[in-house]
Amino acid sequence: MTPLRKQMIEAMQLRGFSPRTHESYLNAVTGLAGYYDRSPDQLSIEQVQAYLTYLAVTRGLSGATCRLIRNALRFLYLKVLEQPSFDVQLIVPKKAQRIPELLNRREVWRLFRACPNPKHRMMLQLCYGCGLRRAELVRVRVRHIDGERRQLRVEQGKGSKDRLVDFGEQLLVQLREYWRRFRPADWLFPSAHALDTPVSESTACKVYHNARARAGILKVGGIHSLRHAYASHQLEAGLPIHQLQVLLGHTSLRTTQRYLHWVPGGGSIAGGARDLLAALEELDDA
Repeated sequence: MTPLRKQMIEAMQLRGFSPRTHESYLNAVTGLAGYYDRSPDQLSIEQVQAYLTYLAVTRGLSGATCRLIRNALRFLYLKVLEQPSFDVQLIVPKKAQRIPELLNRREVWRLFRACPNPKHRMMLQLCYGCGLRRAELVRVRVRHIDGERRQLRVEQGKGSKDRLVDFGEQLLVQLREYWRRFRPADWLFPSAHALDTPVSESTACKVYHNARARAGILKVGGIHSLRHAYASHQLEAGLPIHQLQVLLGHTSLRTTQRYLHWVPGGGSIAGGARDLLAALEELDDA
């Protein structure tokens, strides 16, 4: 390990960056060093900008990827190498504004019915019932579930923040049935290869895509679509936007407000979070 790499890792650890951020930022710096075959501390800002231009124009990387790399390099030069001259706006492609193809309630219901494996079905139900990110989903422990209060404790979600998410009675029924059947001791969804480790994020994504294919759902999107569905369906049921912000773990209300544009007329009735799985049971009876 080079001294610079070690220094950057220590700087990220001090700031509590997530393992995913560690990997992404280190990969970005490695890519820059490999492009010039020189250590990044020997490069000029013009060379850094030329590298970003190469990524955007020649390689055609997305705006989101370019911004991630830009943020990683800014962190390196500003926080690790402490070079304030690099505190400039590096040009990257403008972020594309897209509205995701939101799943409706019947599609979510079909998704669950198309998942015969009870462990996998519970995984998708929890993701939808609590609006979890995939990294949060796979790291749920049994002790995080408070059945009496009907709350899920999300530990160290995005931004290294904890939060509590209320969930409905129907989800609690499903969770209890799941526990009686599989008796997980620590991780709610342990890996099939090692019970002392959680299932991987890639496995959770594969579970979603397989169920979506069996259900015949053609809408584009990965397992994060269930989080979008949770947010949009809660707004449609009348959950106030500021409460949804807390449940989703958004730092800024502006991030949550995009759902108001995706779901016109949502959030007009006061009240708490709705039991989304119970609403799906109504479709099953229909």
